[in-house]
Amino acid sequence: MTTMTTENAMDMQKYSTMTATVNGAIGHLVLNRPERLNAINDAVMSEMLEAVSWLDSHRELRVVIFKGAGRAFCAGADLKSLPGAETRVESGASWIGRRKAGQIGTRLCEAIEQMQAVTIAQVHGAAVGGGVLLMASCDLRIVAQGTVMFIPEVDLGAPYSWGAIPRMVREIGPAVTKELVMTCRRFTPEEAKEWRWINRVVALDRLEGEVEDLARELAAKPVVPMLITKDHVNAIARVMGAGMTSYADGDIARGLAADQEAHAAVDEYASTTIGNKRVRGK
Repeated sequence: MTTMTTENAMDMQKYSTMTATVNGAIGHLVLNRPERLNAINDAVMSEMLEAVSWLDSHRELRVVIFKGAGRAFCAGADLKSLPGAETRVESGASWIGRRKAGQIGTRLCEAIEQMQAVTIAQVHGAAVGGGVLLMASCDLRIVAQGTVMFIPEVDLGAPYSWGAIPRMVREIGPAVTKELVMTCRRFTPEEAKEWRWINRVVALDRLEGEVEDLARELAAKPVVPMLITKDHVNAIARVMGAGMTSYADGDIARGLAADQEAHAAVDEYASTTIGNKRVRGK
């Protein structure tokens, strides 16, 4: 990680998997693993937790845009290095250490939700599994037409964790959540907008401009009512979702590490010739 301040007073943190910048009232967090379609591994999660904390330390920050470099927003779990895999297989790792590793995704989503700034997910290309959950953790979502979205965890032999189920039920209701998670089917930005889960669907060539315009509009608003509104809506949403029920995520992850069916599902999923039917890190 490196820190730098540019001549125009832009503050920047560079990590191995992402870059975080603050320029006045607006910040950006850019996932930067384009060769893997910004897929999530242990480094991504730990560095994003650190980057979110660093961004949140800027008192002048009003809006943060989350986006991905290259062809996709985030292709979900990196099948070549599954999140938490290193800690789970370490023979010397304690039960507490393995459980903590299994909870890091939940802590990350909670940290994003609790940021003082308004967060906007700028989504293009693909949002898969954990990428969908990163979107759900942001306050607002603007998605490019043609973006591929699906939740493949069941096909991977795993439940959708990191507090995903209560968040998705809260956002789109129990029936649609069950359908998307159980079938692992693709869904379109237009469908998600009909569910009122995303705010806008725009052409790819207009995506960045649309998001930046919205960020500037929000950043210009009086800060106190903005922060109170965000906290108020989040408080109501937590009640609607009956709170987070993801306390056992670490135990689930620890158990799956020894489940042969789950390992076989990952291998089959990774080796399947998927063509245009699915999107994953390559």
